[in-house]
Amino acid sequence: MLSWQVVLLRVTMAFVLSGIVGMEREFGNRPAGLRTHILVCLGSTLVMLVSFHLFEQYKFETSMDPARLGAQVISGIGFLGAGTILKEGASIRGLTTAAGLWAVACIGLAVGAGFYIGAIMVTAAMVITLTMVTEIEKRLIKRKNNYALTIRAQDKPGQLGLIGSALGNKGISIKNVQMIEVDEGTIEINLLLKLPDRVKGEDVLQLISGVEGVKQIVDAR
Repeated sequence: MLSWQVVLLRVTMAFVLSGIVGMEREFGNRPAGLRTHILVCLGSTLVMLVSFHLFEQYKFETSMDPARLGAQVISGIGFLGAGTILKEGASIRGLTTAAGLWAVACIGLAVGAGFYIGAIMVTAAMVITLTMVTEIEKRLIKRKNNYALTIRAQDKPGQLGLIGSALGNKGISIKNVQMIEVDEGTIEINLLLKLPDRVKGEDVLQLISGVEGVKQIVDAR
């Protein structure tokens, strides 16, 4: 039987470890932040503690598997993770947050099972992945001739087609596009472009400025 000191230690550790990951998500204004990550981890920890408690009570009466309840957490967390995934235009957001929730649930199970070193190491690896690796990704994207562009244009049928046609004539491919209605008659278009080696950012700005219906170039980088 687990003592209350052990239970307190595991619950506290789950709270701290999930809080570290949750803070990073909270600062990034993600759909699931500090509270969500803590609750997921605490719930997973409790499930594992209950599994061990039941196993100790009935181990001589039944062939109970203490990992069975934990397995249900892994499958059940998918419903919560799915709620953080949003489709905006042609892009999908929230996949990293959904994966983070799943990983935090696994951390909770590890803490509940007493596998402290594994939980701590995975938490550290998650924080590194969510912070440092993100910066590395951004630098790699810049080196691949990618160009981000935000423009405002008339909200009319075929407007995006005009822009796409102008870009395509120069061999510029659109990797991602998002459209947001700013006000009546105006939309904001976020484009992630891949430029050929011969095309520079200044060329893109000049090209887009000449497209019919384009009102303003808000940002380019």
